[in-house]
Amino acid sequence: MSITSDEVNFLVYRYLQESGFSHSAFTFGIESHISQSNINGTLVPPAALISILQKGLQYVEAEISINEDGTVFDGRPIESLSLIDAVMPDVVQTRQQAFRDKLAQQQAACAMAASTSGNQSNAPKNGEATVNGEENGTHNMNNHSSEPMEMDIDVEIPASKATVLRGHESEVFICAWNPVSDLLASGSGDSTARIWNLNENNNSNSTQLVLRHCIREGGQDVPSNKDVTSLDWNSDGTLLATGSYDGFARIWTKDGNLASTLGQHKGPIFALKWNKKGNSILSAGVDKTTIIWDAHTGEAKQQFPFHSAPALDVDWQNNSTFASCSTDMCIHVCRLGSDRPLKTFQGHTNEVNAIKWDPSGMLLASCSDDMTLKIWSMKQESCVHDLQAHSKEIYTIKWSPTGPGTSNPNSNIMLASASFDSTVRLWDVERGVCIHTLTKHQEPVYSVAFSPDGKHLASGSFDKCVHIWNTTTGALVHSYRGTGGIFEVCWNSTGDKVGASASDGSVCVLDLRK
Repeated sequence: MSITSDEVNFLVYRYLQESGFSHSAFTFGIESHISQSNINGTLVPPAALISILQKGLQYVEAEISINEDGTVFDGRPIESLSLIDAVMPDVVQTRQQAFRDKLAQQQAACAMAASTSGNQSNAPKNGEATVNGEENGTHNMNNHSSEPMEMDIDVEIPASKATVLRGHESEVFICAWNPVSDLLASGSGDSTARIWNLNENNNSNSTQLVLRHCIREGGQDVPSNKDVTSLDWNSDGTLLATGSYDGFARIWTKDGNLASTLGQHKGPIFALKWNKKGNSILSAGVDKTTIIWDAHTGEAKQQFPFHSAPALDVDWQNNSTFASCSTDMCIHVCRLGSDRPLKTFQGHTNEVNAIKWDPSGMLLASCSDDMTLKIWSMKQESCVHDLQAHSKEIYTIKWSPTGPGTSNPNSNIMLASASFDSTVRLWDVERGVCIHTLTKHQEPVYSVAFSPDGKHLASGSFDKCVHIWNTTTGALVHSYRGTGGIFEVCWNSTGDKVGASASDGSVCVLDLRK
């Protein structure tokens, strides 16, 4: 058996990608020369590193339970090994000795029982049951089961209401519904985006268009073999923009034809957004810059070099003004035509993962690895609210489509946050308080999305579950367990379907109609 450094590096690289640490994955990939290895990433299953570590841990536990004479200790482990325990020789040796001591005690007890009981029955007294040789009630059970939590039958979405779309050959990081029809776009680590037709009048049952991301090499187009990291539809649903680890943004027609390739970033693109008017695209890259592109010509209108580290997210305030955030812990508000930021917000103490303007464009929300949410206003330098409740990194945030300037003006505006602490929180931003903590997930939550009417919130987690919540009461109303960890959830324009993209290459569509 041989293990090469290239193999180890590739598995670590994939683990970083799958865990959401996309900029760390990029840096590691560059330093370890991943692109120069001959490993075909499309053949490596999701969660490969975790899988091999789990098998190694089981091997160490099995090794501990083998006696010196080669026989297997007949009993359950006293306590499961942690991964760190398994690589510490002293801990392993101590466990091994404890097993042998227990075996000796059991053998002595059996000998004593045989010598004193004669022909008496060894059956448990008074009908008591035994578990692994111990009387019921004395066996030490672990409270934290590794099995998935049983789903409440009342909220579980039946399989008949779930359509699983397969075709991607690697994890699917993102998905987004067309704003005017039931076309679902998805982007994957297999260097493709796909457009799935889920319209009622589609006779071929969820056909897919494959958007292959290619680069020019030797005078011909070859697959880039880079992840599609971001995608966004324009407001009238005629064009789809994608961003890739290959450093290019691309514009596609809804029929899957490549319309433009936008090349000025020097390195992966992490985020990309159309403005509402549909004449500009905004992108953020590892090269520390953001770029506004002319959507008609494919030319860069302006590049903004204000961050001192990779730019992670961008969001338009209006058709010419936008905010950007970075691993440099800063947020810049910039405008097309201005050669310096209109405003710089500082206050986060770790990477800023996501930013979102509220529907009115008056307030900007940000979330960070420092475990806080902050609300900013162009009218002041310091944050309006510093919201601290999550116990781990906050991965993303979304505003509800409610309040002034929305199609639901009579409903109060809310902010949702998704965290690696396995919870989702709903916030009353006006008062600066958390109104609901949604706790059914058991792994990091990567995505949240409000329904078009704001009455429901979908959340997706690496526990493979999509949960749908009532935003007024905080109650869980629908739940679905998929086949892979969920990276993204999104609602269609009519609010009766939820799309979800997963780590095993699947895309799932949940039909919420009665």
